Amino acid sequence: CRIVHKNAKMPKVRAEKKSRVHREVQQGIHFKKDFGQHILKNPLVIQGIIDKAAIRATDTVLEIGPGTGNMTVRMLEACKKLVACEVDPRMVAELQKRVQGTSVAPRLKVVLGDVLKADLPYFDLCVANVPYQISSPLVFKLLLHRPFFRCAVLMFQREFAQRLLAKPGDKLYCRLSINTQLLARVDHLMKVGKNNFKPPPKVESSVVRIEPLVPPPPVNFQEWDGLVRIAFVRKNKTLGACFRSQTVMDMLEKNYRIHCSCNNIVPPDDFDVKVKVLGILESCEAAEKRARTMDIDDFLRVLNAFNTEGFHFS
Repeated sequence: CRIVHKNAKMPKVRAEKKSRVHREVQQGIHFKKDFGQHILKNPLVIQGIIDKAAIRATDTVLEIGPGTGNMTVRMLEACKKLVACEVDPRMVAELQKRVQGTSVAPRLKVVLGDVLKADLPYFDLCVANVPYQISSPLVFKLLLHRPFFRCAVLMFQREFAQRLLAKPGDKLYCRLSINTQLLARVDHLMKVGKNNFKPPPKVESSVVRIEPLVPPPPVNFQEWDGLVRIAFVRKNKTLGACFRSQTVMDMLEKNYRIHCSCNNIVPPDDFDVKVKVLGILESCEAAEKRARTMDIDDFLRVLNAFNTEGFHFS
């Protein structure tokens, strides 16, 4: 048993020092994640993208999501006219303030609004650091735009860029891959690390060049996409298995009967849509094929076989 004397000193308990907490002060514009705002800040990367775009002095350039204008001001020096589409009014004000009073200011036209909902103007070239939420719809809005443009140099998340470039048999090969490659030539230009942006995104990026095929392939894109959509719902399944789905059979039968009524054709009394559809797949040797290994020619053969028999996908 330990005895504590009355006059004994208790050991001192050292008080914890209160450290100063420095609050991070947000200076300038606060970037909105909802808009996918990651501003490209590295001047070497910006110049590299502009060099790859090969802008001509007579070009009208379309820029989507110019942000604070780091790339815009460089391109204005090289082109005849630049149309910048921006959804954030704060960025528009920042961009206009940046070029105000400069010799290139008359070349800039700013369009405020959602580029996916707006009609695109005429342009020769599109250059953009694309917000990731609109990557896929933007690619097809550009590829279906008329008149044709020369090329688009676009920055995407790395995996999205890899999907655009994927070939039959690749792990990332998908509906996006084959639809894009039907309408355009796609090339990888450069990788861009996340630290080149402010604020840095969570993933790496890549820059690709997309050149529309002129003339485009003689195929109805809605028809084509309807077929490809069915095949890639389960890309590892055989086409025979994909087409056996009741939803697919119902859609094809409905479209077939519309085709018949429009062309004064009377379907036979013993018409069986399942027998007919699987027979068409067998006739073009596609029943056992899987979407993940099929190329553009394979799908064109299947589409032609169905259309010849009066079956449509749109």
